[in-house]
Amino acid sequence: MTADTGSPALRPSHDGAITARSVTVAIESSVGSAVEIAAAGLVIAEIAILFGGVISRYVFDRPLVWSDELASTLFLWLAMLGAVIAFHRDEHMRMTACVGMLPGPARALLDSLATGASLAFLLLIVWPAFQYASDELPITTSALQITDAWRAAALPAGIGLMIIFALLRLTRAASAKAIILSLGLIALVVVLFWLSAPLFHRLGNLNLLIFFVGVVATAVFAGVPIAFAFGLAIFGYLALATHTPLMVLVGRVDEGMSHLILLAVPLFVFLGLLIEMTGMARALVGFLADLLGHVRGGLHFVLVAGMYLVSGISGSKAADMAAVAPVLFPEMKARGAKPGDLVALLSATGAQTETIPPSLVLITIGSVTGVSIAALFTGGLLPAIVLACLLCFVIRWRYRGEDLSQVTRASKREILRSFVVALPALALPFLIRAAVVEGVATATEVSTIGIVYSVAAGLVVYRRFDWAALRPMLVSTACLSGAILLIIGTATAMAWGLTQSGFSRTLAAAMTGLPGGAVSFMAASIAAFVVLGSVLEGIPAIVLFGPLLFPVAKAVGIHEVHYAMVVILAMGIGLFAPPFGVGYYAACAIGRVEPVAGMRPICGYLLALVIGTIIVAAVPWISIGFLD
Repeated sequence: MTADTGSPALRPSHDGAITARSVTVAIESSVGSAVEIAAAGLVIAEIAILFGGVISRYVFDRPLVWSDELASTLFLWLAMLGAVIAFHRDEHMRMTACVGMLPGPARALLDSLATGASLAFLLLIVWPAFQYASDELPITTSALQITDAWRAAALPAGIGLMIIFALLRLTRAASAKAIILSLGLIALVVVLFWLSAPLFHRLGNLNLLIFFVGVVATAVFAGVPIAFAFGLAIFGYLALATHTPLMVLVGRVDEGMSHLILLAVPLFVFLGLLIEMTGMARALVGFLADLLGHVRGGLHFVLVAGMYLVSGISGSKAADMAAVAPVLFPEMKARGAKPGDLVALLSATGAQTETIPPSLVLITIGSVTGVSIAALFTGGLLPAIVLACLLCFVIRWRYRGEDLSQVTRASKREILRSFVVALPALALPFLIRAAVVEGVATATEVSTIGIVYSVAAGLVVYRRFDWAALRPMLVSTACLSGAILLIIGTATAMAWGLTQSGFSRTLAAAMTGLPGGAVSFMAASIAAFVVLGSVLEGIPAIVLFGPLLFPVAKAVGIHEVHYAMVVILAMGIGLFAPPFGVGYYAACAIGRVEPVAGMRPICGYLLALVIGTIIVAAVPWISIGFLD
């Protein structure tokens, strides 16, 4: 969004208007900086509390009984302040494919509309959030003996801050005409829906189609951030079609955002940024390049293997791609690789590695479905190898005639040296998994072990630690985590609404009754999650549909871990497949390649991914063969 200097409020010739705009920018910057400092401090505090709990319990055999309570209290504040930062930076997840195809004026209007719709949800929910926090005053925590209102107050505080930023963004970035038109349209829609409340009460479960399909689809395709699209849908459904108190909605959002397992999300995001900053990712890729760089398509094989190994550390696809692509792409281009093919393979490897622990999607599935995190971590390694082998087959075919006359093969001494350099980085994925499986730490706590290990490796082994980059990394961690967790919160509320309506029982009956039993159910799930992955991304799709479909999978005889691997791979294909896959455009941005360049080359890789997903679906042993 850009300022319309033709508007009377912003025209440079009016000194008063310029002063007002400067004040707005100054307020926004000051409040934003204060929130960022607080959020960065909370990330550090969570790392210290959880790692201290591991040391106290495992080393000194003296568990800190208050650590989980304090971590949970601070976590909700971290999630809400992270959501505020994401709102301030305009980094909440949204679908922009349709909006981006519109001409400038229409795009500016929809941007204002998206901000206005987000503001409408925040204004509607702020009073129920305050009431919810007030009702927590009599509740006292068992270990810390403090009122739970200290934790719940994060909800109205975060919502209030987002309201401030929404108002500042509208006054600073949009023209007066766009503001009036967008807010007027939103007000009209709200009034029409409110007047239609008696009709909604008579429609029964048809309201699910109106709100959870119609409202969500309209808002998402109009560019409204996914979290706020979900929020508007569930608020409208509960307020207009049921007699449910709106505080219940806030409670479900709280429940979705503050599950302690999800504390792994910000910690693994920070770990991913850390391994890139300390040079661990570069060391991994350097070793693989020395090992395979002399064979035809060698660096492409390195890209596949590098993404596999880095994914086992970071848990974030964006962090994975940002760690690997800048290291490999220059040399690959120098060898004649086309930029479009590079970004196509980068996207395909992003989809291929979605099941590799500690994937944020795996953690989310464990949180919302109750499936063992340790079992998911174990089950996710082999499916990714199956897909990697198929991608390598495509690479081998495409680059069978590559000219390597100018490539120097690394000597055994050089390979050994790069292996020794990469060894601390290679050990980290195994350390993370071993700590979970052996019971040293939970799936949440193990990330802090990885963080401390990475800091030590960066300072002592790689001698590369940029202290100045630490604050931006902490803020980025809070920002991405807040965006993810707010989606989980509002999607949890939607899933609760679907369950209360009886839809889950209807869906379970319909899916269970499909002809062909488990085979038909699995095929329908793959098709559905490919679509959901391209529209909603993996985490919101899992939070919304996981609690509904996983019990059905179990009922038709499909192992929960096996089903998890299949739906994750299917969502990964949707997420990284053009023209709608958001992950594909993220790969293009990281690789600095025009999106159109990779659309043809990615077809072969996508075919390999689809075949691999079918193989994983058809052979359950690939997912569950190593479970105890």
